[in-house]
Amino acid sequence: MSKTVTLRLSEEEYKQISRIANQEHRPISNFITHVVLDKIEDAYHADSLEMTQINTDEKLIKSLKAGHRDAKVKKGKFVA
Repeated sequence: MSKTVTLRLSEEEYKQISRIANQEHRPISNFITHVVLDKIEDAYHADSLEMTQINTDEKLIKSLKAGHRDAKVKKGKFVA
């Protein structure tokens, strides 16, 4: 089920978003959703090249495994 969100924009922000949405032949709401989801994907997910680099870094893997073991036995302290 879709949800409605109220977004407060300055006149300049609205004009800029509206102009680019029109150039891409998208409604403003669809354009904003598309841009936000793309940003989330870029910021919070690793692509296949990054995952390959992570999975082949033996020092990193060893460190992650040690951290995981420590966390399971509650060794160390949580830092927020």
